[in-house]
Amino acid sequence: MDLDSDLDPGLAALRPLGGFFVLRTAADPAGPPPGAVQALAEVYAAGARDVHRDALTERVATVGARLRAGEQRVAASIGHLGLAARLWSVALACASLYGRLPDLDPRLLRWDPAATAPDDLWLTGVRPRPGDAATLADGVLHGHLVPLGETLRARHGVAPGLLWGNAASALAGAARELDRWARGAGRGDVADRARALTDGLFAHPLLRTAGTRSGTAFRRRSCCLYYRVPGGGVCGDCCFTRPPRSSPRGVSG
Repeated sequence: MDLDSDLDPGLAALRPLGGFFVLRTAADPAGPPPGAVQALAEVYAAGARDVHRDALTERVATVGARLRAGEQRVAASIGHLGLAARLWSVALACASLYGRLPDLDPRLLRWDPAATAPDDLWLTGVRPRPGDAATLADGVLHGHLVPLGETLRARHGVAPGLLWGNAASALAGAARELDRWARGAGRGDVADRARALTDGLFAHPLLRTAGTRSGTAFRRRSCCLYYRVPGGGVCGDCCFTRPPRSSPRGVSG
């Protein structure tokens, strides 16, 4: 398998893949982005506390204002989907390109809650870890999406099935884009490794019932609620084929 030799301090191999895959690091001479001042571990640790203006509250408000979403749980779901997509994209691309994964411990990842999409992340140090599916699941699912989901459920009442549908949708989207790039770049080795890793991740108990897959196509069993945004509709992998006329608050698919 023709993998890149090792993780480099700037994770330069990610740059050709586009904004969702790029991860800025301490090797960036420009330093961290101005707004990326809070470690994600601090965001998750806030939990269900009634915090007037912490980073997660700011992110939900930012997403809601940009989408003109009147319901906080809709903005919370879309914000969750965006961050999940960034985390999966970085992790899957690193493991597929390098054969290794940088440690994505939430204490090492800083985040700008006011940034436009894609979420702006900055890694304070590149510490190599194995690039297997179990390590990816440990780093992304258990390190980030479990505590983030617990906080969003406690604060905004977002259904668990919806959040795991978001996680699965984000993973499938990252895998699809990585496969497209790899085949266009003549990197069949990267496409093969990404597919094997994605298969392993979708076998995880938290993801395996979230939807159905066929090749790089995915159909989730839940809805991210984007159809409730003014002018929004259903996403390509939604459980709905058309926007529901009405939906109870607890809808999760």
